[in-house]
Amino acid sequence: MQITIPATSTVMKSLLRADLITQWRNRRSLILILLVPVIVLISWKGIVDKMGGPFALSNCITIGLVAIGLMGYSNSVARDREKAVFQRLRVAPLPSWTIMASRLIVQLAMVLLVTIAVFVGGYYFDKITISPTGYVFSFLAALIGGALYLSLGQVIVGLIRNPETVNSTSRLVYFVFIMVGMFGELGVLGKEIGTAVHWSPYGTVKTILSASMEPATWTSTTTWALLMTILYTIVLAGIGIRKFQWNAR
Repeated sequence: MQITIPATSTVMKSLLRADLITQWRNRRSLILILLVPVIVLISWKGIVDKMGGPFALSNCITIGLVAIGLMGYSNSVARDREKAVFQRLRVAPLPSWTIMASRLIVQLAMVLLVTIAVFVGGYYFDKITISPTGYVFSFLAALIGGALYLSLGQVIVGLIRNPETVNSTSRLVYFVFIMVGMFGELGVLGKEIGTAVHWSPYGTVKTILSASMEPATWTSTTTWALLMTILYTIVLAGIGIRKFQWNAR
């Protein structure tokens, strides 16, 4: 009896279709992830006038990226692992890497959706516009920043197996990142904390996003922020992949 192993491209198409359907069925979570950064942007009308459009847009996109990596990705992976979804997939004739690659591609698509939602909200509510080049570079920067927060989510789900604990931990980390990140960037937490936030994952992503919207403002400091973002991603991804277990026990 001959066993036919499907091509990797066929496997990826099937996994992507299944993951997209799952994402659509959880569209309430998707809507919340899209709405939160837009609502923050609308409430920051005074900050837009004082600090400029790129400052507000970059912060709001960063908030959305944190939500995708911590609230979306880590919780969905923990939930599916608890339901033994990964165990069933791993007995199928497909490479293990395709299982996670499909999920990451869907989450990166979410990154683009969040970025578009913030740009549209900024245009219609605050009349913020940037150059075509700025839009292109901003999407690239958002994908890089999204990869960082997906790596952070991978660390959480790699170190913690219980889905309830993953959920509570991701919420706590999300709260800390958003509160300390936003207030630190606004300079209300003091110079030392502000400097620490600037070089934290929140700050480096926000920095490259802001500079990408105005390419002429890109400096050596921005380049260092980009390098730090990539370094954070590599380190976190390495830890998350090494510690990840396919079953919940």
